[in-house]
Amino acid sequence: MKIAIISDIHDNLINLKKCLNWCEENNIEELICCGDVTNSETLEFLSRNFTGKVHLVKGNMEIYGEKEVERYGNIKYYGRVGRAEINGKNVGICHEPFLIKKILEQGECDIIFYGHTHAPWTEKQDSITTVNPGTLGAVFQKATFAAWDSESGALELKVLEII
Repeated sequence: MKIAIISDIHDNLINLKKCLNWCEENNIEELICCGDVTNSETLEFLSRNFTGKVHLVKGNMEIYGEKEVERYGNIKYYGRVGRAEINGKNVGICHEPFLIKKILEQGECDIIFYGHTHAPWTEKQDSITTVNPGTLGAVFQKATFAAWDSESGALELKVLEII
């Protein structure tokens, strides 16, 4: 299954639209959002412009109401930390890296996605890969996101300005 991972949109609808267009062109089936969508307009834009399932965790900059998320049938909202089974893989999702420990307290993961630092990063410790897709909002860094093939394990960082 082809999955895109985004984080730290910070209401940058232009970059979000460009990323979602890439997702459509590349047959992305699901989307993981590691938080900091920020406002209601961006949340609605995300839901309306990505037809697949969206896995969403809360960032530290959200100003939309958590009850609002219930309006969108394609968004699975996890609160601060989430665990999902995606194509037979145990996937952890959070915004701030210190929450990775909370995910691991709930059980083993094959891969964990997080955001917050705005710096794209991949690290493997023991059998767990942790991935930060960077910032789609281009705050303090170039706009980036990640693409993951859950079947092959292929993971790529995408720089928005060169896709």
